[in-house]
Amino acid sequence: MIKMRSVFAVMTLGILGAYLAFAQNTMTFFITSAGPGNGANLGGLAGADKHCQSLAAAAGAGKRTWHAYLSTTASGGQAAVNARDRIGKGPWYNAKGVRIAENVADLHGDHNNLTKQTQLTEKGEVVNGRGDQPNKHDILTGSQLDGTALTGDPATTTCGNWTSSGEGSAMLGHHDRQGGGPNPTSWNSSHPSRGCSQENLRGTGGDGFFYCFATN
Repeated sequence: MIKMRSVFAVMTLGILGAYLAFAQNTMTFFITSAGPGNGANLGGLAGADKHCQSLAAAAGAGKRTWHAYLSTTASGGQAAVNARDRIGKGPWYNAKGVRIAENVADLHGDHNNLTKQTQLTEKGEVVNGRGDQPNKHDILTGSQLDGTALTGDPATTTCGNWTSSGEGSAMLGHHDRQGGGPNPTSWNSSHPSRGCSQENLRGTGGDGFFYCFATN
């Protein structure tokens, strides 16, 4: 019995090692399995990128450079930043090696492979969508349909360019491609959140998750 347990333990470690190696070599896209926990206050783009990098490293893909798919709105003399310009050239693959898009144009086109089943976390898990409890399909982006930044007040487009967990709102996408809002089937620009706090993000139908892309 002890020998069998030892063999099983070795096999389990081997499988885990193989998975980590696979993720490190192929994964170039994921939805965060958890947000930083402070609503839409991600510590700006730098804080969001750091969170992507940390989650990727824990999944065995830390050798790549990871950026959050987030836009910022022009404010205070600072130019806008477009999410589509921060994520590299592609192609991008999920944690199971399934290609979700070939390049930036494909990602924002009509024939990408972005569905609830393909938009996995860095752990290779499906994120709850509409009809699941709790619903977590709202993904922070602050972006328009083409991946460019929104115009207007950053407080109501990107929760103060990802520095606020209070009043305001941020543009969200639906990872499961269904729901309400002006563009219910959009993965990156469906509707604004009802607020910037963790509670309000959850109340809208999310949990402060965002997309991460490997730039190399």
